[in-house]
Amino acid sequence: MFYRSSQSLAQSLAKWLAAAVATAMIMVSVTHAWADTDDLKIPNLGASSTSLYSEQYERRLGSLWLKVFRAQAPVLDDPLLADYIENLIFELVLHSELRDRQLQLVVVDNPTINAFAVPGGIIGVHNGLIHHAHSEDELAAVLAHEIAHLSQRHFSRQREQAANQSKLTIAGLMAGIALAATAGSDAGLAAMTATQAAAQDSRLRYSRANESEADRVGLKTLVASGRDPHAAADMHERMLAAHRLYSTNRLPEFLRTHPLSEKRVADMRNRARSERRVIRPKSFDFELMQARVRHQLAQSPVDAVNLFRDQTEKGGTEAAAGWYGLALAHIEAGQPVKARQALEKAMRPDPDNLAFVIASSEIDTAMGQHERAITRLKNRLSLSPGNHPLTIAYADALWQAGLPHVAAQLLKNQSKKTPEDPGVWYRLAEVQGLAGDIIGLHQSRAEYFILVGALDSAQNQLNYALKLVNNNFTQSATINERLRDVMDIRDELENS
Repeated sequence: MFYRSSQSLAQSLAKWLAAAVATAMIMVSVTHAWADTDDLKIPNLGASSTSLYSEQYERRLGSLWLKVFRAQAPVLDDPLLADYIENLIFELVLHSELRDRQLQLVVVDNPTINAFAVPGGIIGVHNGLIHHAHSEDELAAVLAHEIAHLSQRHFSRQREQAANQSKLTIAGLMAGIALAATAGSDAGLAAMTATQAAAQDSRLRYSRANESEADRVGLKTLVASGRDPHAAADMHERMLAAHRLYSTNRLPEFLRTHPLSEKRVADMRNRARSERRVIRPKSFDFELMQARVRHQLAQSPVDAVNLFRDQTEKGGTEAAAGWYGLALAHIEAGQPVKARQALEKAMRPDPDNLAFVIASSEIDTAMGQHERAITRLKNRLSLSPGNHPLTIAYADALWQAGLPHVAAQLLKNQSKKTPEDPGVWYRLAEVQGLAGDIIGLHQSRAEYFILVGALDSAQNQLNYALKLVNNNFTQSATINERLRDVMDIRDELENS
């Protein structure tokens, strides 16, 4: 499931961006190679006043940014994949210099190698990064780099340089980014090209300094977490090779704002040599998540089946991951019997793996064995209470079994734990509607629309709910308060 955009927000986006960034600096973290000209561009926004650049302000800024981003981007709703990445991030954070550890992850359905950090503790990951990484340590190296951007507060440290940039130049660049991100068109690239030249040199020099520091600090985090220090250089060498491949034709100059260079890669390699090389066993969880991503990126279930059939012949855990990917492909193709056969082979190295439990429940549901799916997930939840991907899978199984009332109560409880997760509110609205809770349906839809930047739709849903509450003062007060929140968010977007 993807979070779809709101045209109402997109229509006012260019105006807001131009106003917000007229006195701001762009801080894109790792926008690496293998990117097409219509790939998503990531605006990072803020005001110029020094007094505003507190951690509290950055958090507000990040929250607004995320709503705008979700309105533009194909954000992926995959609780299992997100849980895996989050666990890896927080493992690294424990060994980092980051003080404020209230982080939010956004996973983008995009095949390119990219990750980014936004003020306010937001870390974004393209699922293409997992696809192209050769090991979990390589993935961890990129994430450690992003954590370093946050811990060193590179956004705030660039505000003085932002003040020296031409308003026209920055506004033009950001308008181009907004256009390219929302429309995916050559028009956005043309807008960026037309205004980039004047500020390019100074921006690049400063970015190189930030990137170098993030490389150094990220490596410290990687080493402290017990991972291979050479993983960063290995990953960047392949990025550099890809960069060379595209730099002469399809890759616009702007996308090299934070360039990879032979010197930068050599510096990373030299730093790694001063550390003890760590040889770790392959991460089976990484291999499973990589298979999951490759299934997501496949053009069709048939393509996925062909891809994973080849992988199953390689042996070891790689073959098991191939069988898992094959099971997912068969589920999508509506072939649960074949999916079951493939999953049984995938499970041999680790039968109790969470990915297999969830996949098994999906196969149960596809075969009409709803009680079996529910029991399987309920039993596993008793061993892992509160686990988010398990809870969501359980709610989905209840929903498919025709038990929307039970699913709604489960998701209500989960929404209190994860109020910033659009996927929870989306599901909750659906099951509330099936359960006959129409007021709740509209309220949950409103929460979903707020999180994905569809403020007009959120306002409409709250007004629908308000008409239905009659004389219930408590409910009316709650809905009216949320309507005021929506207006406040709108004002912030328009006046930042």
